[in-house]
Amino acid sequence: MNPPTKPHPVVTMRDGIRFYDMPGLGYRQILEVPEYRFGDILQEDIVIDIGANAGAFSIRAAFRSGNVHAVEPVTTGILRENIPLNGVHVTVHELALGRGGFAVVCWDNEQKRVETATLGEIISRAGGCDFLKCDCEGAEWHIDPRDLDGIRRLEMELHLPPIGGAPEPRLLDYIARNYEYEVTRVPSHGPLGLLGYLHATRKPR
Repeated sequence: MNPPTKPHPVVTMRDGIRFYDMPGLGYRQILEVPEYRFGDILQEDIVIDIGANAGAFSIRAAFRSGNVHAVEPVTTGILRENIPLNGVHVTVHELALGRGGFAVVCWDNEQKRVETATLGEIISRAGGCDFLKCDCEGAEWHIDPRDLDGIRRLEMELHLPPIGGAPEPRLLDYIARNYEYEVTRVPSHGPLGLLGYLHATRKPR
């Protein structure tokens, strides 16, 4: 999904966020993020958006925090175009969540061989993490629970096969012990392999 050539049609969303329009499977649907809760992002937060795609979450987060990091393996071209269109600053990391090394990642009929990194490595590159949004088509089950230490807020899309592998019990147990959480379930007509959306706030120590 490369940035459009001339002319550059622009779509303005209801909240005023602007995106270059692109053909593709469900592109218009990913430009709004009603499934995520982010009204409590603090100005001083380090925000990491894993699976940033066209920037729908990252750009909105950047109006609240000046330290937003977008992790995206495939659609970095249009992501980098959309960020300045909205006059915000977001640091883009062209890689995928994983266990290290390289992997082939597919999205919307595109596939790329990209670097992968653990969540711990991504946090190190960003200089920390207070608020994590994660939508990475099943790669969330690669997260080492210890890498969540210190993260105040989680917003995470949870997947089931055939998208990615089976849920990782260690990760779910860690979240249950350390966070107050809710999982917003996906209706029966939702996409196959999508369990729901996790909204979690770390319990007071």
